[in-house]
Amino acid sequence: MPPQVSHGGAFQIGPSVLFCNGGGSGSSPKHGGTARRMKFHGKKLLPLLVLVLSCLSILRLLKIAMIASHSSSPECSSECSNFLSNATPAVDSESGGRHEPTPAATAANATLLTPKEFMVLSKLVTHKAPCNLLVFGLQSQYYNLSSINAGGITVFLEDDPLKISEIKADFNGTRIYNVKYQIPAKKAYNLLKHARKNAACSPTTNLLNQSSCKLALRNLPEDIYKLKWDVVVVDGPVGDMPEAPGRMPTIYTAGMLARTDGIGKKTTDVVVHDVHRTIEKWFSWEFFCEQNLVSAKGKLWVFRIPVHQSNSTSFCSSETVVNGGSI
Repeated sequence: MPPQVSHGGAFQIGPSVLFCNGGGSGSSPKHGGTARRMKFHGKKLLPLLVLVLSCLSILRLLKIAMIASHSSSPECSSECSNFLSNATPAVDSESGGRHEPTPAATAANATLLTPKEFMVLSKLVTHKAPCNLLVFGLQSQYYNLSSINAGGITVFLEDDPLKISEIKADFNGTRIYNVKYQIPAKKAYNLLKHARKNAACSPTTNLLNQSSCKLALRNLPEDIYKLKWDVVVVDGPVGDMPEAPGRMPTIYTAGMLARTDGIGKKTTDVVVHDVHRTIEKWFSWEFFCEQNLVSAKGKLWVFRIPVHQSNSTSFCSSETVVNGGSI
């Protein structure tokens, strides 16, 4: 016969168990009221949280809009903003917005070639030497090009007097000219539209130094226009700010010089540095042409430009002009 359990003990234990189990189901007025209050406050806080997040989003959009408005040039429409995406907007208020090269700015802004990029350039000059070599810009690395091109003519065009003072002229046929670039980088988009619409900018122009095209460099030394160039390097001016002189005229002028006919000359190799920047990239496509690109390494592009055909009014053709080959 099973042992008997005291009923008094059962009643003592039962209520405590039932109380614990019933607390979560709302049997306790105290705990039920707390849960209802928490649920009520949670519903009130949700709209407030949404409002706070919305305000933060609006403030962030306003900040982005303010930054964009400051970085855009007053002379540049919204269509040309891509041309300035690579530049840091900085204007010297004391100089009235004019960009004057200084030693500090030059040292900070100079973009040297990587060892692999310079190897591509030096191999190209070695293959062509002795040749006529024209360089827009002057970096310390380029001093060796005069030695590589011994017996040829090497010409540097530079707008920074400090750089010019660091290299000896007439070394291995080296000539160095101090030139001035007037057109700021912020005008790139308008100049590209001008070149596309103006017949004076077409490759049929014979006298570059008398051209009415706004991109033509007409104040270079006379021998720049007379010599037939085998290699042209575009690495100047610095062009790193909207107010700084841009490389639009040097790229266009290099494209025109490369197409100049000469005795025994069939092509000119044009090397462009800093092609990761929008101006250098788009103006190279416009005046050197994608089908003429024969080599690329890092931020360096090499184009092989054929001598201009007199019946052609455009820089680029829909067909491949020159085989890539090796350099």
